Amino acid sequence: MNRILWMGIGVAVGVIAFRKITQAQTALGPEGMNRAVGRLADSVYDFADAVRTGMRDRESELRSALGVDDVAAPARDALRR
Repeated sequence: MNRILWMGIGVAVGVIAFRKITQAQTALGPEGMNRAVGRLADSVYDFADAVRTGMRDRESELRSALGVDDVAAPARDALRR
C-alpha cells in the first residue's frame, strides 16, 4: 500500500514537471518571443497614446484658465512648418 502511494505521488510530480517544462519551452521559443514583443509594443503604444491625450486635455485646461483663445492656432501651426 505504501509503495502504491509513493508511486502515485511520483507519477503526479512527473506529469506536473513535464507540463511546466513544455510551457517554458513554448514561452521561450520564437513564437513565444513574438507574442511577448507584440504585447510590449502594444503596451508602449497605449501608454504613449494616454500621455498624448493627457497633454491635450491639460493644454485645453490651461488655455481656458488663462483665457487664451484658439485664434492663435494658425500662427502656431505656421511656426511648426
